[in-house]
Amino acid sequence: MSPSKPHVKKCVLAYSGGLDTSVIIRWLIENTGCEVVAFSADLGQGENLEPLRRKAIRTGASKIVIEDLRQEFVRDFVSPSIQANALYEGKYPLATALGRPLIAKWLVQIAKAEGADAVAHGCTGKGNDQVRFEVVTNALGPELKVLAPVREWELKTREEEIEYARKHRIPVQATAAKPYSFDSNLWGRSIECGALEDPAAEPPEDAWQSIVSPQKAPNKPLVVEIGFTRGVPTSLDGKKMKTLDLIERLNKIGERHGVGRIDMVENRLVGIKSRELYEAPAAVMILTAHKELEAMCLDREVAHFKPILEGKMAELIYYGLWYSPLREAISAFMAEAQKKVTGSVRLKLYKGSIMVIGRESRHSLYDPRLATYDVGDRFDHTAAEGFIQIFGLPSKVLARRK
Repeated sequence: MSPSKPHVKKCVLAYSGGLDTSVIIRWLIENTGCEVVAFSADLGQGENLEPLRRKAIRTGASKIVIEDLRQEFVRDFVSPSIQANALYEGKYPLATALGRPLIAKWLVQIAKAEGADAVAHGCTGKGNDQVRFEVVTNALGPELKVLAPVREWELKTREEEIEYARKHRIPVQATAAKPYSFDSNLWGRSIECGALEDPAAEPPEDAWQSIVSPQKAPNKPLVVEIGFTRGVPTSLDGKKMKTLDLIERLNKIGERHGVGRIDMVENRLVGIKSRELYEAPAAVMILTAHKELEAMCLDREVAHFKPILEGKMAELIYYGLWYSPLREAISAFMAEAQKKVTGSVRLKLYKGSIMVIGRESRHSLYDPRLATYDVGDRFDHTAAEGFIQIFGLPSKVLARRK
């Protein structure tokens, strides 16, 4: 630790039990002498966090706090992102980016409750998560110091971290042969490092953690119907469900049918491009269905304007600016725009593909009497000539000038 660093007596570490944070506990104790309180959050990553209690204490933490934040995550973070169709650069459903501000919020709360003077995270110096953790800490606990050991320590590669863990008898899952880095929650999983750093190479099959290869998915398609209330999913196949339970159910369905694999090169906040894999079965299905329902229920001006704010919302989330006035204002717009987005959409899943095969809503603006070309057509065709004359008048004036 650099001697210019301020003295720290106690810090609260965002602890996942993975390679980085497992090593960090021991490294902080050895290099700063501070007391370390570990904090782990259940965001629906599908892991039993209880074994982390023993591991954290064994590694040197004085205490570990584990909180089930799934309901809060879905209610306050995932649902607003669904209403906004939030996809960074049109592809990434922002699972990790949505989880970080919630974890950071609790880090600050626990630090204040424990009398800690710092929080710590295991983010690298060229990733996005360092920004997300620290910006939120600045917003909610500006008096707290932030420790970022991975930016400062002498361990330059994951192989060196693995060796450090072996030397200190710290159990970790990563190996030099399979050095992937994962972050998971119920909205999706991010996968990076190792062989994935070559964007020209197809991802090794062992990089994918839960979604079956589309080639090995069932040969028979499956139809699912997702129901929404004010833009938030509230039913599956006609059965009312809590959004949390619905997401978990769709994840299992999508995994079996090869749905939700994402391979992209994205622009990180720190200015570099990064090749990332994502597994997000429920997110991909829900957002596909939500967009289709909006096409039925939103008037043309809102439908054309909303994507502008959707892109900005996704950027703010990705950049770690969840607790910002602009994000709050955009979310307020989204909630207002979703008042009539209630109905259902049917999706057909087949070997990794999703096809929309039907949608309906009592708030639909689709009028078959106006849309039909058959008997019952109520559209006034004679009005079209005058409309075209007025609409095309600027073009006619321009042509005359030329």
